[in-house]
Amino acid sequence: MANLLTQLPQRSIWHGWGDPEAKSVLPGYVWRALKLVRGVEPAAVNTSPVALDDVRLPEPAIDADALEALRSAVGAEHVSTERLDRVEHAGGKSYPDLYRLRAGDGSHAPDAVVFPGTSDEVVAVLRACAAHDVAVVPFGGGTSVVGGVDPVRGRFAAVISLDLRRLNRLLDLDETSMTAVLQPGMRGPEVEAALEPHGLTLGHFPQSFQQATVGGFLVTRSSGQASSGYGRFEENVVAVKLATPEGELSLGGRTPTSATAVGPKLIDVLIGSEGTLGVITEVTMQVHPAPTESEQATWAFPTFEQGLTAFRRLAQELGHGVMPDVSRLSDVEESLIVLAQASTGIPAMGYLGLRGMKHPCLGVFQWEDTDVADLAARRKRAERILKAEGGRKAPSSIAEHWMSHRFRGPYQRDHLMDRGIFVETLETATMWSNIPHLYAKVVEAIHASVGEKAVVQAHVSHLYDGGASLYFTFFSAAETDPLAQWSRVKCTVGDAIAAAGGTISHHHAVGTDHRPWVGEEIGDLGVRILRAVKNELDPSGILNPGKLLPDAGNTPDSAASPGPAERD
Repeated sequence: MANLLTQLPQRSIWHGWGDPEAKSVLPGYVWRALKLVRGVEPAAVNTSPVALDDVRLPEPAIDADALEALRSAVGAEHVSTERLDRVEHAGGKSYPDLYRLRAGDGSHAPDAVVFPGTSDEVVAVLRACAAHDVAVVPFGGGTSVVGGVDPVRGRFAAVISLDLRRLNRLLDLDETSMTAVLQPGMRGPEVEAALEPHGLTLGHFPQSFQQATVGGFLVTRSSGQASSGYGRFEENVVAVKLATPEGELSLGGRTPTSATAVGPKLIDVLIGSEGTLGVITEVTMQVHPAPTESEQATWAFPTFEQGLTAFRRLAQELGHGVMPDVSRLSDVEESLIVLAQASTGIPAMGYLGLRGMKHPCLGVFQWEDTDVADLAARRKRAERILKAEGGRKAPSSIAEHWMSHRFRGPYQRDHLMDRGIFVETLETATMWSNIPHLYAKVVEAIHASVGEKAVVQAHVSHLYDGGASLYFTFFSAAETDPLAQWSRVKCTVGDAIAAAGGTISHHHAVGTDHRPWVGEEIGDLGVRILRAVKNELDPSGILNPGKLLPDAGNTPDSAASPGPAERD
């Protein structure tokens, strides 16, 4: 675990993912391969972001009485209308968020940024905002790629960003029950650093691990790369405290996870609520023994379909705790990129070619355990399945390279945007029997919208008995109006996912971007239930307007076809 804790990046830079020193660039030979195979090449003109001073910001619209109420709630030094604070909170890390800021458009910036230090201060801020008609956008690590922290003001005259970075402590640790009480502003490395001296881990390592926070993990139903071993974040939630304009709501904590029969599990209403129902102030999590042993392996499959069968068998025949903690199957396109970036890429391609795999699909695995013998036994059982389904061992250094670089992906996006490339990711999930169909339809929809001169790659991960997730990354040359390009692609692909039987989001959440498809997925009655809960906890509607809940009429009963949600 120590390698995850050696560097805790600074807060994310305003126009990109994180530490500017960590920007990851594509080597020249990768660019040459992209041009040769897909016709994708960088723009002749560098499209680096404008200077901070050149970002155009509107004057703060919040009035003096509201500002004074906020200062009374948290202290004057914790309320800011400074340029950098407003720009840093002008959105998350979606393509539209970053494109606007890189181009100097700060029109989405909040009117003020507030930094509470206690649960009571959060409640005081919410009550002040309700009294003064000010919208509130909770802000953790700011890593949302679906518009989840975009400061939408809706019908309100002003909007603030409520930054929870001061709520960043481990409050309690029950080593007998193996539970930890965490504040919501703790980022992934901070949690692991607090647990490491006790030989424990949260076991939650999404690609956003270095920047994202505990509160963000909870309200987006986050799923980490080792979810096959430790489970999704929500599966380990024991208790939650929520601040609302109506007061504090405390749920769970008397029993482990689901060990109660006292009515519906209300805590699940808060998980995935995306800041629309209240602000998380404490989370009690089930934690796990930190692994002392780990091994990586790479396997190659002749076809994507054979790999899918192998991965399904891992999930169904071995299950959690036995199958690999990290299991990731790349399609042909992504496998080429993985091989190209690994130091053993060219030798590995020759090795696999000699074994009849001209276009291999790579499986990357990691096992973690506290016992060498148990780890070896688990690995042996998994590898029997992989071999039986046509898999062949490839150099383990490929998996080792991927594991050591797994948090670098978003930095590569910054580099691609510098070079005039339109780049986006999306994810979904479905049943095993439907994965081939959903995969084909999404790839088809992306190419239909972006064009054939595009790189479209995907992988399967987050395995369940009944199905798995599909994660797509695609990029091509940016058009004259990249935001219109993004909107067109998002609409086309979202419709394709819904039509092909996938969920509109497996772990990125809804935000603003996926709202048009929520009604179709949970139904009109489901939307009405969520609205009723919101009306009870947030009667004035100040909490994160424009997120999660679809607009009235944007339900299955609506005649209008789904399309990208408005972001203002």
